[in-house]
Amino acid sequence: MPRSRRRENTVGWAFLAPFAVVFVLFLVTPLAWGFYLSFTGQSLTGAGGGLVGFANYSEALGDPDMWRSMGNTLWFTVLSTVPLVLVALAMAVLVNLGLPGQWIWRLAFFMPYLLASSVVSLFWVWLYNPQLGLVNALTGLFGATPVAWLQDTDWAMIAIVVTTVWWTVGFNFLLYLAALQNIPEQQYEAAALDGAGKWRQLFSITIPQLAPTTMLIVILQVLASLKVFDQVYQMTGGGPGGATRSTVEYIFEVGFTGYRFGYSSAISYIFFAIIVIVSIAQFVFRKGARS
Repeated sequence: MPRSRRRENTVGWAFLAPFAVVFVLFLVTPLAWGFYLSFTGQSLTGAGGGLVGFANYSEALGDPDMWRSMGNTLWFTVLSTVPLVLVALAMAVLVNLGLPGQWIWRLAFFMPYLLASSVVSLFWVWLYNPQLGLVNALTGLFGATPVAWLQDTDWAMIAIVVTTVWWTVGFNFLLYLAALQNIPEQQYEAAALDGAGKWRQLFSITIPQLAPTTMLIVILQVLASLKVFDQVYQMTGGGPGGATRSTVEYIFEVGFTGYRFGYSSAISYIFFAIIVIVSIAQFVFRKGARS
């Protein structure tokens, strides 16, 4: 190998080394260690670190609480993904129309996304307060009876979804807005000359042109929703009666409240396998949609 080539390789590895060290220490090593723990009876107290084979996985597959938490997670994903796509699209289209004071609209739509989860959760817990909350005050104007939103099994998940949409829709809004601004104006001009109105242009030009962005947003949103934890833990703690407990929260409870690290690791890797399957399915669907 020529001397100059060896020198280039050495410099390249030198630049790569810091990332490689961090990658191995903080990603590969924890993944490998967690996978090993899933085959042990390891406790948070340090006891029971012996190998138990597939006992944890067998127990997890027969655990009704785990399956219920996964059902809650799936339900949250379905409820949150649809409005987070449609609301973001509507917001982006409105701003792209050229409303006066565009910077105010962009700031207002995106600002909640910058808030910490604890701030958002506390803010909405007060809004949902059965006695003093603004939500019941507004619904009461239309004759609705007060609802304990976060304590009612029928409404708790809906309340968390509304909070999540308000909090995170700004990111999807920016993605849509950037995609809208990349659509050539000539297409709208040609459609207008052919007699197409605004609605016709929306469904014949805008939405088809945004298809790749929509697919990206759906993929990102599904993966993010499957990992929901912060707002659920802070607003309801998984209640009432486990009606909002997500899979990640159940893993946390088993590991840090039940002290069963080995068992929680097994649930983590079952959940990880499900996320990988969902990701592959979305990739295949996206590839098929392109072809």
